[in-house]
Amino acid sequence: MNQIKRATLVLPAGEWNPEKRLGGVTLDFDRRSRRRIALTSDEGLDFLLDLPEPRHLRQGDGLALQDGVIEVLAAPEELLELRCADAHALLRLAWHIGNRHIPAMLEGEAILIRADHVLADMARRLGAEVTAVARPFDPEGGAYADVPTGGGHSHGHSHGHSHGHGHGHHHH
Repeated sequence: MNQIKRATLVLPAGEWNPEKRLGGVTLDFDRRSRRRIALTSDEGLDFLLDLPEPRHLRQGDGLALQDGVIEVLAAPEELLELRCADAHALLRLAWHIGNRHIPAMLEGEAILIRADHVLADMARRLGAEVTAVARPFDPEGGAYADVPTGGGHSHGHSHGHSHGHGHGHHHH
C-alpha cells in the first residue's frame, strides 16, 4: 500500500523552481488557513498538508512533497467590491470594517470583503458603491498573521474587551 505523500514545508510564491511542479491545488480562503488537512490536487494526487504550525497559504505558494511541489491556487469566491466617492469615505468605511474584525482585501481604490448582506447594507449606508464579484480572496494578514499560536496572543473574541466607545469620551 502506498504511503500518502506529506507536505511539511511551504515554499513562498516565486521562491521555488517551477520545473518541480507536480500540479496545483485550488483552495478557498478558509482551506488556505490550515495546519493539517488531507487534500487532493487538481490533478487527483492525494496528499496531507502537515505543517508544524498554522499558517495562511497564499496564491503561488508551493507545498513541498518528497518528489516535487504542489502549487497553491486561490479559488474564486463570492465577494463584495466596495468603492467610495473619495478617499475620506473609503477610510471611514475601512475603519468600520476593521472595527468589526472583518477580513478585507485592499486593492487600489477598492476594499473587497466576503459577500454578506448585512455588511453590504452597512457599506451602502456609509455611501459606498457595492458590487458583487467572484475573485480569489487574499485579505490583509493583520498584526497576528502567521504568528505561532502556542502561547502567543490570539485575537479571537474569547477575551472580554468591549467594542463600546465610552472610554476617553467623558463630558462634564
